[in-house]
Amino acid sequence: MEAGWRASVLRGRRKMQRGEPNTVCGICGINEGNESLVSRMCDQMAHRGPDQDGIFSAEGITLGHRRLSIIDLSENGRQPMFNEDGSLVLICNGEIYNFQALRKELQSKGHRFSSLSDSEVILHGYEQWGLDAVSRFRGMFAFALYDTRRRRLWLVRDRIGIKPLYYYHHDGKLVFASEIKAILEDRRIVRELNHQALYDYLGFEFVPAPQTMFRHIYKLPAGHHLVLEDGRATVAPYWDLSFQPAKPKPSYSEAVEQQLHLIDTAVHSHLVSDVPLGVLLSGGLDSSTLVAMMRRHISGSLKTFTIGYEDKTFSELDYAQQVAEHFETDHHVLMLDTLKPQYVEKSLWHLDEPMTDLSAVPLYLLCQQVRDHVTVCLSGEGADESYAGYDRFKASSIERFFRLLPRPMRKDVIGRLVDRLPDQPQKKGAINLLKRFVQGALLPEEGAHLRWQYFNSLHQDERLFDNGFRRRARLEHFRPMAPYRERCDATDRINREIYLDIRFMMADSVLMKVDKMSMASSLEMRVPFLDHVLVEYLASLPGHWKLHHLTTKYIFRSALEGILPDNIVHRGKQGYSLPVKHLLREDLKTYMVELLNDARVIRENMSQNYVNQLIDEHCRMSHNHNHILWALMNVAIWHNRFFE
Repeated sequence: MEAGWRASVLRGRRKMQRGEPNTVCGICGINEGNESLVSRMCDQMAHRGPDQDGIFSAEGITLGHRRLSIIDLSENGRQPMFNEDGSLVLICNGEIYNFQALRKELQSKGHRFSSLSDSEVILHGYEQWGLDAVSRFRGMFAFALYDTRRRRLWLVRDRIGIKPLYYYHHDGKLVFASEIKAILEDRRIVRELNHQALYDYLGFEFVPAPQTMFRHIYKLPAGHHLVLEDGRATVAPYWDLSFQPAKPKPSYSEAVEQQLHLIDTAVHSHLVSDVPLGVLLSGGLDSSTLVAMMRRHISGSLKTFTIGYEDKTFSELDYAQQVAEHFETDHHVLMLDTLKPQYVEKSLWHLDEPMTDLSAVPLYLLCQQVRDHVTVCLSGEGADESYAGYDRFKASSIERFFRLLPRPMRKDVIGRLVDRLPDQPQKKGAINLLKRFVQGALLPEEGAHLRWQYFNSLHQDERLFDNGFRRRARLEHFRPMAPYRERCDATDRINREIYLDIRFMMADSVLMKVDKMSMASSLEMRVPFLDHVLVEYLASLPGHWKLHHLTTKYIFRSALEGILPDNIVHRGKQGYSLPVKHLLREDLKTYMVELLNDARVIRENMSQNYVNQLIDEHCRMSHNHNHILWALMNVAIWHNRFFE
């Protein structure tokens, strides 16, 4: 390597040795020599990596890293990390779970390792296989690798999108980071509201990739990589989820056993750690399965954590306690009866952009408690997507029969009658479920099952947005879904809907929430159900094995009989979402009214009178507008924090 490069590497190493604990992994960089900027970017993500920091800078590239030490706690595990001759530089966020097998394979080909870190297999994998190396990695990751000889920067986000990665690319300049707030440390980047993203967010309750709420800042989509070489940046997919049937097709009983084997294998691989770990236990089927599988491999203390509410229709405490006792875990409970505005504001700061999942704030508070006990935690995200576990899959099945009625009957008679029914206080309940079903069923059919997870309507669009906003955004409900519908190779309805959940929705909603809320507390969250080998196997199975009539997760439940208590195996999904609709009528009412009437982002883009009408109808319980009101509150808080 040239002398200039060697000197740069040594400077980077000396700086890394000065890294000191601050408060899980974050990466960032820019295609220019700018150590002071990247240092500030790293500081903005200190919560992601409290143990170590490091910067590499040389000849037009600067990379930064914040590290939470999970595997190889020694100095050898520091990043940026280099290959033998220093020609490759790596910064990585996440874990490569099959690193031990890859390490042995690469050593047999002559590669020499200097650490026990899982990340080092990325360097030697690239040396051996080039850009194709990513197909060998099994895990959750977002990484940047710089090839000094080719002047090539390679940014990669894992197949499923468990780890986030953002970038700004304009006029030849590329800035990237694990969090948007780090990119915004570059004061030359003008903060502009992305009106199209705002519209899409209010419907889907998250911003679909590649857009973000900031113009010119993008998400690298799940299963994609970005290559910057010769001044050109190319974004392309390297993986997609196929639903082609397995050959030879397994019998149902064979599939039951194979999925159980793959789940157990995934859980076991996710237990590799040099620090304490635990599991989030809601009492539902998914998290209870994780506890059961973990107990097969952990004979000593196993810590479980759950959150509960006084309102029993929102709480699963009794089920979580039953599972904890059944598997003899060290169980911890966080009770949440009210919600302070500062909790919402703090969680939105960490989310970087609005993402209106009603469980985000409870998860943030739970992770703060969990971090007092462990550094790594397992969670059950992903099973509902792969196994068609949400109510929206059932609604889609029922809607086929509802559609047999003439549209005037559905819209003008049933729709109007159901719309007049008052909201009920419980989380679900017959009337609430009926209202939500009819509202979703009347949306355009191209929305598939996501119509029941979508909260814009023509009626709302006409009244909410002003003319200036309409000129800046296309008010088309399901436009972002179109490319995903076209790419999907599934032939049956259920599997096509599962594809949309996994490839369109999950990465930038559920997984974004889990990553940001856990990282805010320097807690690494692992999601074994999203091991891509398991996900690919489940995709090869018929849809009706997953949703059988109206029984969700049918084949999953079959596998767990005799492993979990029967009432856990056969209970429906509940979730631990916040009772927001009550809070907006009680504890948060004044805060909501003041916030939505003072927010500049609402005054400049929307009808204030209509917003106040929504508030009034919700507080009188004539309608449940908690989704749109909570979404608008999140937008207002976010805009105040990042723009005002």
